[in-house]
Amino acid sequence: MNDGPARDFIGYGGASPTGRWDGDARLAINFVLNVEEGSEPSVLDGDGYTENRLTDSTVTLGTTRDLAAEGLFEYGSRAGFWRIHREFQNRDVPLTVFACALALERNPPITQAIVDAAYDVCSHGYRWINHRALDETTEREQIALAVESFRRSLGYQPHGWYCRYGPSVNTRRLLVEHGGFLYDSDAYNDDIPYWTNVGHGAHLVIPYSLTSNDGKLLTMSSRQWADFVNDGIDVLIREHETQQTMMSIGLHPRIVGHPTRFAGLLRVLDHVQQLPGVWVGSRLGIANHWMNTHPPEDI
Repeated sequence: MNDGPARDFIGYGGASPTGRWDGDARLAINFVLNVEEGSEPSVLDGDGYTENRLTDSTVTLGTTRDLAAEGLFEYGSRAGFWRIHREFQNRDVPLTVFACALALERNPPITQAIVDAAYDVCSHGYRWINHRALDETTEREQIALAVESFRRSLGYQPHGWYCRYGPSVNTRRLLVEHGGFLYDSDAYNDDIPYWTNVGHGAHLVIPYSLTSNDGKLLTMSSRQWADFVNDGIDVLIREHETQQTMMSIGLHPRIVGHPTRFAGLLRVLDHVQQLPGVWVGSRLGIANHWMNTHPPEDI
């Protein structure tokens, strides 16, 4: 049995790297849009149940096909994505897309919009599945399947990876083995990127966050969520006089794409865009910056 990577409770040990992001900024903010609709577990895809997590559905999952829950996912791709896409295009704000490959296969208009907008795409796997439950051979096949699908739909392999339900103990090693990935975001253990050893080399990790995620909008009003996220941004602005800081803000078309919740995203965008010393960057841009300014031998 492979126990996987050891736990690390120390990290930077209270001495985070100093420096600047692009534009001499101290704080980097990355907006992430999770495009998953069409890749989630469903009866039609042979999974035996209809997925309803991170939706407004409160029905207990069962084996009967749930058309209401399916519709909540469909809203994300039919309406929510386009509302978010228009806003980011109108504001000319960079956006990273955590895309499940199958979701792009099933929605050519969204795929074309992502390509036309030159959004930064990070692989969210082939399907919305639990990588933690996969044996090593199956997980290796799933990684390859995702990459092959992206090459068909986007014309390239994404540079990043993020598992839908969290990684297995093998995921990071298998990503490095497959090759072509500059980083993964299968971590919630820090505010800023860091290097870790995988095999015989250094591998970049750009931590993600579930705290500033729009999933909170399922229990908060749009104004409460905006205040919650903006408060966190203000704390990081306060800290950035002494250290380099970063925030990931995760979005879902089927959640914040609804008008009543979208108002909260508008408040966050308004707040971010009027702050000095903030760089809104793509995840790939953050990865490239970190590799150039904080190479592994310097950490």
